[in-house]
Amino acid sequence: MARDDSGAATTITAFVLGALTGAAVALLMAPTSGEETRRRLSETAREGADRASEAARQGREFVNRQKDTLATAVERGREAYHQARTGRPAGEGGEAL
Repeated sequence: MARDDSGAATTITAFVLGALTGAAVALLMAPTSGEETRRRLSETAREGADRASEAARQGREFVNRQKDTLATAVERGREAYHQARTGRPAGEGGEAL
């Protein structure tokens, strides 16, 4: 099976990790109390988890769409092969696939 080397997942992962790292550094360098810093870190972590969940959901949807497209292409290929072989469209009597 061919491997998709588009790097989209790698790019999204790098972006999310970079955003989280940047947020953590900004919070640690800001002159705020420990309680305030912990609250901000908690909020940032929650937002990061939400973004990661959304990215994962979008990734699953993309994979499912690609699977459907591939299944349709395979079915059309089978039908074209059957028609070329028998001279009739698939499903019109004769042999079963």
